[in-house]
Amino acid sequence: MPLLPVIRDFAAEASDPRFYAMLGGGWSLAVADVTGSTRLAGEGRHRDVNFVAAGVVAVLSDAVRVGQEPAACQFGGAGAIAAVPPGREEAARAALSALAHWSAEVMDVPLRVGLVPVQALLDQGLEVMAALHDVGNGNSFGLFLGAGVAAADAWVKEDARWHMAPRPGPLPGLESVSCRWNPVPPRRGTVLCVIVDAVDPGAAGLRDLGGVQRAIEAIVPTAGAAPLGIGERLEARWPPAWRALLMEARGGRDGDAGGWATRIRRVGRAMAGSGLLVLLLKLGWRLGGFDPQRYRRRMAERTDFRKSAGGPRLVLDVTAGEADAIESLLADVAETGSIHYGTARADATTVTCLVGDVTADRHVHFVDGAGLGFWRASVMLKAMKARQGHSQGDGRMGRTARGLEAAAPSG
Repeated sequence: MPLLPVIRDFAAEASDPRFYAMLGGGWSLAVADVTGSTRLAGEGRHRDVNFVAAGVVAVLSDAVRVGQEPAACQFGGAGAIAAVPPGREEAARAALSALAHWSAEVMDVPLRVGLVPVQALLDQGLEVMAALHDVGNGNSFGLFLGAGVAAADAWVKEDARWHMAPRPGPLPGLESVSCRWNPVPPRRGTVLCVIVDAVDPGAAGLRDLGGVQRAIEAIVPTAGAAPLGIGERLEARWPPAWRALLMEARGGRDGDAGGWATRIRRVGRAMAGSGLLVLLLKLGWRLGGFDPQRYRRRMAERTDFRKSAGGPRLVLDVTAGEADAIESLLADVAETGSIHYGTARADATTVTCLVGDVTADRHVHFVDGAGLGFWRASVMLKAMKARQGHSQGDGRMGRTARGLEAAAPSG
């Protein structure tokens, strides 16, 4: 029997708790968050941040998987979250510590990591529900509902007692991460990143979030607002951007990027693979069982442009009018005191790839608004929560503070 239920119709099912499994006290949530995003963005290192976040998903997916069951992991632009099944905690801890070491020492991107037992959240009355969003051929992304998700993220960010120290170690899965595709311009006008959380941590909050998702779907059916379309605007680049090559050179399952000979081999493989793909796309040729045009279409289908991490997280290709309508909707609902939200517009969508076996159609792709759109939306959401917390003594923030005090490990 699968560990987690599978969702295939995002619009109809992703905001409905009936399609999720309630995680019990034996589970944990692994949290990773890039720190210093403001500095990194100012240095133009947006893609480095995305690469690290994708690397977290790749490594955690390998570390917490039980048998052949897919792991529930989610890319957040500047971080990631994963559901850790019972018995996989030590593997998750080792992976998180090694990721923090690699990110800081090799990528020069500080990464804060932590592991929060679901039981600690339940003790504070905070639930966590998880499911898998199947995007075809068993490729899937993790989806999460419940106030425990935001609380776990806040606990790791706000209290050093939850932090895990970086330690060198192997990182299986990291070698599958790449980002060689050009940013994809919008077809309909603009790229809109949306993050929504409920104020109420209980059933009422879930109903509020479901209502917001349905209202967004009424403005623009999200299935038709996929930022990569059907793949027709995806352009492979040769030679790849030097920064993309540098990131791949620094990635690898050894965890320390290896010596210069290893890095040069990685760059050579990236150059050769990109060159071959560009040539096949240009000539319209196939190579063995690999059809590059079909792969590009599948890429568009295998993206995480719609997800839930407590509430909706969306990257949509919309008209300016649709973006205005969505932002107006969210502002109106926020005025009722039922949600917090953040939005950010971008002039393109960036793509970071996790490729297992292309001939077996085993690959997924993480999207973000150019210039760290998800992170910019999260800054807006955080400011909104802070304003409400100061002006109204927000109940959920108080609950989170109590959770930090009561549930954090000692010593």
